[in-house]
Amino acid sequence: MLKYLFMIIFLIPICCILIDCWWLIHSLLFLLSFFFMISIYSYSDLGMVGYYFGVDYYSFSLILLSFWICSLMITASGSIYFFSYHSNFFVFMILFLLIMLYCSFSSLSLLSFYIFFESSLIPTLFLILGWGYQPERLQAGIYLIFYTLFASLPLLLVLFKINVKFNTLYYPLLYDFGSFYFLFYVFSFFAFMVKMPIFLFHLWLPKAHVEAPISGSMILAGILLKLGGYGIFRIMKVVVSFGLSFNYFWLSLSLFGGVIISFICFRQVDLKSLIAYSSVAHMSLVIGGLMTMNWWGCMGSLSLMIGHGLCSSGLFCLSNIVYERLGSRSLLINKGMINLMPSMSFWWFLLSSSNMAAPPSLNLLGEFSLLNSIVSWSLYMIFLLVFLSFFSAVYTLYMYSYSQHGLFYSGIFTCSLGYFREYHLLFLHWFPLNLLCLKSEYFYL
Repeated sequence: MLKYLFMIIFLIPICCILIDCWWLIHSLLFLLSFFFMISIYSYSDLGMVGYYFGVDYYSFSLILLSFWICSLMITASGSIYFFSYHSNFFVFMILFLLIMLYCSFSSLSLLSFYIFFESSLIPTLFLILGWGYQPERLQAGIYLIFYTLFASLPLLLVLFKINVKFNTLYYPLLYDFGSFYFLFYVFSFFAFMVKMPIFLFHLWLPKAHVEAPISGSMILAGILLKLGGYGIFRIMKVVVSFGLSFNYFWLSLSLFGGVIISFICFRQVDLKSLIAYSSVAHMSLVIGGLMTMNWWGCMGSLSLMIGHGLCSSGLFCLSNIVYERLGSRSLLINKGMINLMPSMSFWWFLLSSSNMAAPPSLNLLGEFSLLNSIVSWSLYMIFLLVFLSFFSAVYTLYMYSYSQHGLFYSGIFTCSLGYFREYHLLFLHWFPLNLLCLKSEYFYL
């Protein structure tokens, strides 16, 4: 397991020494992803026991997703390389972020998980501040830092208290606290929910997405939102008794919030903003599944997190491709794109259909199992779930039809149909998203 970590660490000197290291590191990261992919081993349960550090099925899938998205980030950010916009420092930031994510998904101690979980914010902030678009990126960066830091600082104090009581913060040795420590339940869930983010604490996310460069949006949607779900999954066994008493609050808030966010999606005119709000709606389902504390819910949340990571990241790439052509992400200007970029329209269709959980995407698998788990928890939740599923299809169709059909903007001077790099990037998002559905036993056995 250390060999992968060492490989990422030894890539860092390359981007300091070589003047032009962009495509070398890009290729090596893909090589690393494939090596990691084929090294999945037969014995692994969800108790974090195995030959790898603290890696079981849940963390293996998320680490692989991190490798994949970070490799695709370099592919997507071609303009930074072509305009020589501090490309070496940019690659260094991505490698540093990848190390933080890798360590947080494979840490065996609650404290080390907390440290790496918070450290992943620093390179993300640098990406937003250094390569973002408008001057408002400063405000977006401050929102990101303060929301997530303020929510998770109480968790640090609570961890020290637990260390005093149990003399360990090692995951597998922690057992159910019973009614011992209510504050741990509140503060840990609060920290992870803001990171997910849950409705009412989601305001940092659309801001950060709209101001971030394409790489920042990809890593935010693809991985950083999943850290919260992973944290909840890990601490669930410690707070079972409190979970049985109080989880109904988080579950109903997230599903109700998801429906409200779906309504907010209908009136977005910025493409990135619409995709960012749809992420919040999808994450509300994941929170609901995790809160039911059953097998369907936990495994469904994993498959929806991976499906959403690939699909949302691909949609952000599409909005960026349009932005690089027209210099705007407004739906009022990006109309009738099917006339200008017909083959790109096909990819809009494929990724939009995956976003509304059409077969054979992984999102369908995740949403089915989350529906099962939430309805088995309470039959009344079916009303919220019906609205959530229906509206997710409605706002995705709204986005697709508005951007692809209609009269195109007459101020467009010229527009290329798309480069091989861009089609390759979109294929590498869509292909695993629809291939993994055929191997669903990985997620449910």
